This record gives sequence, structure tokens and C-alpha cells, in this order.
Amino acid sequence: MRGDHGASWLTIPWSWWDNPTMTTKADSKKRVVLPSARPGDVYEIQKQGEGRYLLVRLARPEPEAKMTREACLQAIKSNPLRPMMPWDKLRSLTREP
Repeated sequence: MRGDHGASWLTIPWSWWDNPTMTTKADSKKRVVLPSARPGDVYEIQKQGEGRYLLVRLARPEPEAKMTREACLQAIKSNPLRPMMPWDKLRSLTREP
């Protein structure tokens, strides 16, 4: 070990390693990067005072169940994609006089 100062690197307390100081900078869109954040994480932002914020990670929302093929086909059959009024009436409602 270089520059032996009487203490081995094994005996130095590593408490600072568990609580490192982190800084981040907001970009032009007011976004900041959180090193431990994962895509989809939701945070509650609590203002604690002048210039102090606390971010609390909330429980991850459950993903919505995807529609099955049969459910999609049933939805298409029950809701046909065609206008329910005559074209002339639709044209008069959507065009300027």
C-alpha cells in the first residue's frame, strides 16, 4: 500500500460507503437523474423547506391485464367502426358555413 500512514485500508471504517453524498443537476426540462431509480418507479415529492425536497419511492403499480384475442374480437364486433349519423349531417357539423 502506498504511503503507509499507520492504518491499513482494511481497518478504515467504511460507513461513508453506505451513505455516499450524491448531487445531481436539473436539465433544461427540469429533469434530474436518480442513480438507483428504475424505469417505471413512482416517487412522491415532499417539500421540506426552502430548497429541500424528500423523494419517497412508492409501491410499484401493478401492470394492467392485457386483453385476450377473443376479448379484442368481441369488442370489435360489439362496436362497429362506422358513423351513427348520415354523412350529410356529419359534414354540416364539421364544416364551417
